[in-house]
Order: sequence, then structure tokens, then C-alpha cells
Amino acid sequence: MQVVRVGIVAGEASGDILGAGLMRALQARYPQIEFEGIGGELMLDAGCKSLYPLERLSVMGLVEVLGRVPELLRARKRLVQHFIDNPPDLFIGIDAPDFTLGMERKLKAAGIPTVHYVSPSVWAWKRKRIFKIKQSTDLLLTLFPFEAEVYTPTQQNLRYVGHPLADLIPRQLDMEAARLAYRSDIPAEAQLVALLPGSRGSEIKYLARPFLETARWLQSKRADLHFVLPAANERRYQQLRELIDADFADLNLQLVLKGSREVMAVSDAILIASGTATLEACLLRKPMVVAYRMAGLTYAIYSRMIKSRWISLPNVLAGEEMVPEVLQERVTPDILGPLVLNALEDSDYRARIDRVFTQIGDELRQNASERAADAVSELLEGRSAKRSI
Repeated sequence: MQVVRVGIVAGEASGDILGAGLMRALQARYPQIEFEGIGGELMLDAGCKSLYPLERLSVMGLVEVLGRVPELLRARKRLVQHFIDNPPDLFIGIDAPDFTLGMERKLKAAGIPTVHYVSPSVWAWKRKRIFKIKQSTDLLLTLFPFEAEVYTPTQQNLRYVGHPLADLIPRQLDMEAARLAYRSDIPAEAQLVALLPGSRGSEIKYLARPFLETARWLQSKRADLHFVLPAANERRYQQLRELIDADFADLNLQLVLKGSREVMAVSDAILIASGTATLEACLLRKPMVVAYRMAGLTYAIYSRMIKSRWISLPNVLAGEEMVPEVLQERVTPDILGPLVLNALEDSDYRARIDRVFTQIGDELRQNASERAADAVSELLEGRSAKRSI
């Protein structure tokens, strides 16, 4: 049986989830398939040979990334040369468009078929990127149904596959185990607030303290409240542990390593950084308050480019403001606290969240990894057919 070689690069934790699902779906079709590139724990467990640590790619913000540009450019150059010297049958870039699309463009020019998994947010900003995407990739896999229309001018080879998270949630959740892990020490009638300030170092820098200060504000209003903060990895855990021990030891707070999805599932409301985690919270049908802070210069640049009314996926997918969005200098306990309190106590609002978010989940539940693997297989088979002519 012929070995199929695939280059694959994910840029952050959310891409690791997508990549692992796609890898396993392709392995079912091609038992001799081999993957190498960049992935996180899930992709490595699925059999990806790592050529570079994913953690080094996970940088957010225009200003924040400047100090890392030389390293990132060197890494991309080495990866491109590696794949040109050892051509895979296919290359798949997962999200992280600033890094992966540049690779795809050069590899496609070298005759290697390329796939980009996750459309960049061209519907929100920098719409002219659709022309560069067309030059870079032979196949674009999109997660949301509204994205296809944006690519009409380029006649992009595109396949809407749905979102893998919608297929995983809540099927993979052991709710009883989650309750035992995160609610066993609090009274059954008590409410639990999940704090998710993000997984990147820059997010911890800008959001961890105001999120914890908001928890203190909430605790001053409702002494019965409890809080859980899941750390994305050991490094983030240690950062947060030091901050909590130094300044927030008075909180009814449990700091845990990983388990963010389970924490959200058993929570009553969530204070969360804007990002893919908000989609998970949406699929879990949870009331949330979305917040984000970044370097002032970065925000000044981004805010002039963004065309979408909302930054969080739950609002974008709903087409209306279902959850509050709080940005920059407004990320303070006096603003966040009352919003979280409302998410906990307004029963009509909570019922509406449950209804609308259920509809969103139903729309996105498309067996995405299998549909993505079908599209990739068609590209691979087309490549093989051309070679045999």
C-alpha cells in the first residue's frame, strides 16, 4: 500500500483540535499516511512528527509579535525549504494565516497541492486577502456557512465543513466526572463562574488581573459565588498561581490545570477572553461576558481595520448581540462585574441564550472532520490521477 505523506502546520491550540480531528479522519482512509510539521499535544498524539514547537508560534497582536518576527520568519523559511526538499503529497495549513498562507503560496508555486483549513476573518477585516488566498491554496475548508459568499469574486475552490467543536460538544463530555472535579466542594445550590483569560502569554498579561479583580467584585456582592480558573498549560498555571497567591488568596477560587471545556460545562456563567473558547461556550449554551485587551498601538491599528460589528463568534453567528463585549480600558471590575451578575441572575436572558445557542450548534454540527477529510481526499486523488496520465 502506497504511503501518503502530508505536511501539516497548526498555529495554536484551536488549530491543534482541528488538525487532530482531520488527521484521524484521513488515517481511516489511508492507513499508511504520515504527517509531519507543527502541532500541539492532540496532533502529536494522533501521530504528527513535530518539526517545531507549536508554543513558539502562538503569538497574538501586531505589537506583541514584533519581537518574534525574526524567529518566526526563520522558522517558516526552514519549514518551506524542508517541504520543498522533501515534497509531501499535500500540505495543510490550519488557521494562523499570517504564518501558514505564506508557506502555502511558496509550496503551491513549487508544485505541492495546498489546503488551508479555517478561513481568515475576511468577512471582518482585510477583505482583499481573498486574492492572496486564491494564489496560496488549492482548497479552502471553511467552518461557518456565511463565509462562502465572500469568496465569490475569486471562484475559490471551497468546501464548507462545519465546525468540529460542534461535533465534539457535548458528546465527549463526562458531565458527572466534571461535576465531581469542579463542583464537589461547593454547595449544590451555589453558582459557579468560570474565568477564562486566555492561553497566550499576552492574554494572561492583560486579562488575568482584571478577571480576578472582577471575581473579587462579584464575591463582595454575592458571597455564595465560587470561581474556577483553568490554566491552559503548566507554564500558565505557574504564572496564575503566583498571581493568585500574591494578591487574590481571599477568593473562593479553584485554579486547575487544563479542563477548560469541562469547567465551562459545569459553570453557571463565564467571563472569557475573545477567541475560539467563546465558540465552545456558545456550543455549551452558556451565558458569558466577552472581554479583550491588547497593547494600545495594536488596538489602534486593528480597530481601524475591523468592519464587523462584533468581535465574538457567538454574536457574529447569531447576527445580533447575544453576549456583552468589553474592550480595552473598559475591562474593569466595575463594568464586567454587573454584566456577569446579570448573566447569572436574569432568567429570561438565560433562556434566550439557551434557545439561540442551541440553534447555532445545530447549524454547525456537520461531521466536520469527515467532511474535511472527504474534500482533502478528493484533492489527493485528483493529484494521483494527474500523475498516472
